[in-house]
Amino acid sequence: MPTFTKRRPRPPDGFFRYEAAGLRWLRAAHGARVVEVLAVGEDAIELERLETTRPDPVTAEAFGRELAATHRAGAPSFGSPPDGWSGDGFFGPLDDPRPLPTGAWSSWGAFHAEARVADVRDKLAAQRQLSPGLRAGLDALADRLRAGEFDDDLPPARLHGDLWSGNVMWTPDGAVLIDPAAHGGHPLTDLAMLALFGLPHLDRVLAAYAESTPLPDGWVDLVPLHQVYPVAMHAVLFGGGYLHQTEDLVRRYV
Repeated sequence: MPTFTKRRPRPPDGFFRYEAAGLRWLRAAHGARVVEVLAVGEDAIELERLETTRPDPVTAEAFGRELAATHRAGAPSFGSPPDGWSGDGFFGPLDDPRPLPTGAWSSWGAFHAEARVADVRDKLAAQRQLSPGLRAGLDALADRLRAGEFDDDLPPARLHGDLWSGNVMWTPDGAVLIDPAAHGGHPLTDLAMLALFGLPHLDRVLAAYAESTPLPDGWVDLVPLHQVYPVAMHAVLFGGGYLHQTEDLVRRYV
């Protein structure tokens, strides 16, 4: 089997082992196809090499159904790490990953308030990128989340966690997921990431997903809520216009 080795000298402790655990956990869902882990060490992970091709509507619809099946496989709780891993995970590029808090929350709102909104607020503050207005907005959003205003009856889903378009590889055998930040969460988190940076044939993906697993009422209006964390993390990592984009997203919900 042709292989691909991703390597980084002196990565954060457990970085590649967390990735391997996430890939195996997602693969065990028997939903969306996931790149196979062949070996993992402290400074590298060896994966099957993927042959890529252009996406088409039929493949996109299949991916929507398969992603829904992955989500339905579930997770022990909101915020739970993948099987085979304990402690925090990682979110961000290979050359600058940041800690991704994990844990066990009984509601999505409480989880998202503490482990995502408050966490990214603190990361921005540590880098002196947090204006008083953005701090107030993130605090107010966290309060609404803790109060359960955005909770629904959906159980914790098995999430990829960093599902932007670059982590969906289109192959002759269909879409294949790579580079997860896997955890238990709300399914809209993955769908919002797909929308954030533009996935080909996204409308077909979402339609097929919804046919397989109905989405909550008013879900379109909640997509920007699920984009607050990844956009704010881009502000942490890259600065620039992502700060203004974060402010715009937060203002929708406070």
